[in-house]
Amino acid sequence: MSPLIVLAAGSLRPALTPLLARYRTVAGQQVTVEFGPAGLLSRRIEAGEHCDLFASANTGHPARLREKGLALEVRPFARNRLCLTVKRGPRTDGADWLALLSDPRLVIGTSTPGCDPSGDYAWQLFDTAGALLHTGAAPLKQRARPLVGGADTAPIPAGELAAGWIIRRGLADIFIGYAHYAPRLEQDPTLRVVVIPDCHNVFATYALALRSAPARALADFILSAPGQFFLRQAGFLSPCAPLS
Repeated sequence: MSPLIVLAAGSLRPALTPLLARYRTVAGQQVTVEFGPAGLLSRRIEAGEHCDLFASANTGHPARLREKGLALEVRPFARNRLCLTVKRGPRTDGADWLALLSDPRLVIGTSTPGCDPSGDYAWQLFDTAGALLHTGAAPLKQRARPLVGGADTAPIPAGELAAGWIIRRGLADIFIGYAHYAPRLEQDPTLRVVVIPDCHNVFATYALALRSAPARALADFILSAPGQFFLRQAGFLSPCAPLS
């Protein structure tokens, strides 16, 4: 049996690493996986690179692959949301998410829109924040620095989380990223994770693009109770959970 090749959004590493290890045991199927920004992975598939399953941090990339005849099926399998991570200090301690984003003295870091869905979601959050602040999104987008997830951005060292690494290096004061990283980020006493209320947050739906018949069994496992257990353990939400 040939190994299944999986390309997956980098944010899925904490969930898919143990999930795929379990699948190898129960199914007797070897799986190789490569993690990276979903937008860049999708471009590689469109350019002709083979994979059996593509796990994206949005639904748009898998849907486009299917429209182009490059995917057999698209299945949503998880949800996520955003949070802010900030460097602790007099300007940030006690401030809520909107006050932090509106402070022009604070540098905002994001992932790269178009290359990484996390960056696209950050830009959507700017639209919401700009409306609440009555300033529009333009000032926020002009202050934002796409620091990771792009074709030419610096790679994050192994074992590091983008938000912590960027803030500790002084590249940004705030980083907008996925909320499932919050428990790990909160272990650093120099960092503060700031919740964005659900009513203003951006919810990300993750989707699978099945590109070969053998990938169906793996997709079924990801959507099964055992597979969803690993996703919940890593902080992801169910694909059918109500969005409050």
